[in-house]
Amino acid sequence: MPDVLFDLWHRLVSIGHLGAYLAVGWAAYVVWLGLWIALQKRAPAATLSWLISLAALPYIGFLVYYFFGPQRIRRQRLRRVRARARLPAPPAGLEPSAEAIELARVAQATTGLPPGTATRAQLLIDGAATYDALLAAVANAREHVHLEYYIYLPDRTGTALRDALVERARAGVEVRLLIDAVGSGKVSRRFLQPLLDAGGEVAWFHPMRLRWFWKRPWLNLRSHRKIMVVDGSVGFTGGINITDAQDERLRDDAYRDLHVRLEGDIVRSLQLVFVEDWTYATGQPPLRLPVPPPQPGPVAAQVLVSGPDSPWEAIHRLHVGAIHAARERVWLVTPYFVPGEAAMMSLTSAALGGLDVRLLVPKLSDSLLVTYAARSYFDDLLAAGVRIYEYGPRLLHTKALLCDDDLAIVGSANFDNRSFRLNFEVSVLFRDLDVVEDLGALIEHECGHSVRVRDDRDRPLWRTRVPEALARLVSPLL
Repeated sequence: MPDVLFDLWHRLVSIGHLGAYLAVGWAAYVVWLGLWIALQKRAPAATLSWLISLAALPYIGFLVYYFFGPQRIRRQRLRRVRARARLPAPPAGLEPSAEAIELARVAQATTGLPPGTATRAQLLIDGAATYDALLAAVANAREHVHLEYYIYLPDRTGTALRDALVERARAGVEVRLLIDAVGSGKVSRRFLQPLLDAGGEVAWFHPMRLRWFWKRPWLNLRSHRKIMVVDGSVGFTGGINITDAQDERLRDDAYRDLHVRLEGDIVRSLQLVFVEDWTYATGQPPLRLPVPPPQPGPVAAQVLVSGPDSPWEAIHRLHVGAIHAARERVWLVTPYFVPGEAAMMSLTSAALGGLDVRLLVPKLSDSLLVTYAARSYFDDLLAAGVRIYEYGPRLLHTKALLCDDDLAIVGSANFDNRSFRLNFEVSVLFRDLDVVEDLGALIEHECGHSVRVRDDRDRPLWRTRVPEALARLVSPLL
């Protein structure tokens, strides 16, 4: 074999003008790939980052971009499933400000989901409380249970939920489970078979389609959503997946995370998001489900969705808009902090304007590259007056934004390019004093158990500053 390789190499280098041929080929490759990327009309920083990175990887760069590069997904037909109702009147007793009405209109225009209300909104801290609430809701299901998860693992937690779904399916309840093909890649047909045998339905979001070589695979476009809807009247969403890694009863290093349980009319919007994703993933006609009677409540809320099927970056836009509209405080919690220019500008402007701006991130995330990239922004934030806290030793996985005393956003979206542009995400915007008070108390507690980042922190050149600078260069691609 070495002789064959040596002979091939000798023949290759003996070709006349080989260097010129390679140079022309590389130039043609760069021009062709550059036009392809430029025609995507992405942010200039991201476009240039892709061009520079891929130009340094002749030909291999094509495969990298083919599998991992940004893509658009067109789901206009499915969007017509949504009821584009006009902006309804605010619930009795609530008098939203002009900023609140503007944000609600922006949210509806970019997502198709109108603002609504909840009869109850309960924050669930960590996996134990969340899984107990999920299992209790499933046990009380009488008509249907709909679930959509990025990570669903066949471990103790996943098995307990599967068995609860099997029991309900055998009792005649319609059970539909939609799981991401990459995040839940460890789930086997054998694990799901009891649910299928009981009459439940299972679908995969963006399975690999390598056999269709003329179609780009959706390897980099994932459903990061966490949704459960029971009988159209009880809903859950937030940051917690179905895995032992998020149950503090099973692991001392379980993620520190946040979920929310909802009741009332706002659950219809979560249901609509699931129905659209189920229709898209299965190719089936939209589900026809019974509509529960109206249940208006005192908690003003609005479901936010975003993904590569929309150019509006609704969750990103609402985060930035809410920060700009704040008058007293902006508290942001995220496990992955890689802000774009607009998001960074909103945070620093709020701090420079004298607001109480806090950023809570994990001391170390599960991606060292993202950790370094996040820290590369700290100097500018600190100079503007932002107070930064690093939480540990458990990994902080909460995704939440609090502005003033009347606005909170909780959901699945991180504060980074991937969540804002590539992943399918879902969050809920609350206009409620009690929800904001509960979230504020939680964030204050977390900050009290965190290390505050200081201007005079030790920053060795090769151990911190150089890695941070290099990670910052690729941050538009993260």
